[in-house]
Amino acid sequence: MNGSGEMTLAFELSALEELAEPGTVFDDARRWSKYVGVVSDKPTYVVTNFTRKNRIRQDFFSGPKGKGESLESVREQFDTDRHVLVGTDDEDRDLADDHEWEFLDVTEAAEAAEWQLAEEADNGEDATEEDQRDDWP
Repeated sequence: MNGSGEMTLAFELSALEELAEPGTVFDDARRWSKYVGVVSDKPTYVVTNFTRKNRIRQDFFSGPKGKGESLESVREQFDTDRHVLVGTDDEDRDLADDHEWEFLDVTEAAEAAEWQLAEEADNGEDATEEDQRDDWP
């Protein structure tokens, strides 16, 4: 990620769900992206509930459209040098390729940007609980 602000970044909803602090991730992504949003095939209310719960202010979202149609629409509306989809699987990778977007796996994005994955956060909590049990008499 180049930090130029000339990038449109779309998160597939399932990729956001894999992150420990999606709201913080969104805020962080705004430092190097001009536009940041969410795409999903899930109903609009699912995306809206998730983004509200996590205090995410998105520049765009799928709405009633499918992910492919959304990527096309976003590409037409938001003229930036790069368009990047953060996703979770080969289906997302193929979708990005089909619509001339770059693909970035959420685990790779998290590592590069130093974002914590939800499973790492869960593991940290488990370790704390185990440490506390060791102190018991």
